[in-house]
Amino acid sequence: MWAIAINPTAGNGKGAEIGREVAGYFATHGFDYSIISGSRADLLRNSLDIFLQTHECEGVISVGGDGLAHLVLQSVVPKKIPFAIIAAGTGNDFARAIGFEQAKVKSQLDFITTQPSTPIDLGLVDSEWFGAILSTGFDSLVNERANSMKWPKGPAKYNVAIARELARFEPLSYVIELDGHRITTQAMLIAVANGSYYGAGMKVCPNADLHDGLFDVMVISPISKIEFIKVFPKVFSGHHIDHPAVSIYRSHTVSLMSDAVAYADGERIGQLPVRAECIANAGLSWSP
Repeated sequence: MWAIAINPTAGNGKGAEIGREVAGYFATHGFDYSIISGSRADLLRNSLDIFLQTHECEGVISVGGDGLAHLVLQSVVPKKIPFAIIAAGTGNDFARAIGFEQAKVKSQLDFITTQPSTPIDLGLVDSEWFGAILSTGFDSLVNERANSMKWPKGPAKYNVAIARELARFEPLSYVIELDGHRITTQAMLIAVANGSYYGAGMKVCPNADLHDGLFDVMVISPISKIEFIKVFPKVFSGHHIDHPAVSIYRSHTVSLMSDAVAYADGERIGQLPVRAECIANAGLSWSP
């Protein structure tokens, strides 16, 4: 039996629309399935956990954005249940990293229901799984601000939050441990990448690989705000890594210490310090 987890409010209602399409596909193809949804994340998570405890599940289909995919990971990974992401959010960065963000829903479901799942690496920060990127610094402050804003909606909210936060942002002091090697530095932003993307398509760590057992860790050293504004657009192509203020490290474990907060897959992890580990082949998913 399949579980279809749907966030109906994702993508300003796109989740509900695509969720109906996914459910229709399973119904017309004669698959046994159950729809799991909820008005709050905790209610959906509880319903999913109950379903997985009481049914033999072939896979969980996440229909929503990165937030729902992040929630699904917490339930399926310990049970080694395969999961798939049908992109229906505003960011869709984890789906983009897996390779399905641009796929048509029918072709993606054809693939999921006829092909075996394969292992992918996942990050584990303290006791929480993440698929794409753990970050701290400027972008986390932007997330804090964006989450408090009621206007505008969609990706534009993130851009407005960037403009407002940049005006008062100052680099933060960090202690970073990479497989035991300690670095003390100031940084604008630190991204611990399992996948390549965050922030609705920003290719922040373009060489990150879901199958190499390592994080790509990007550190942006302090630069002027004018220089930051000049460099920032390059993050969508990945060419920002050529800037002399950008350093990329590769590490199996990462510890971050600072008076700062961290986010993973766009979800608030909390106050530092945190420790993250790249767990090879921790998840089972479908990718083209």
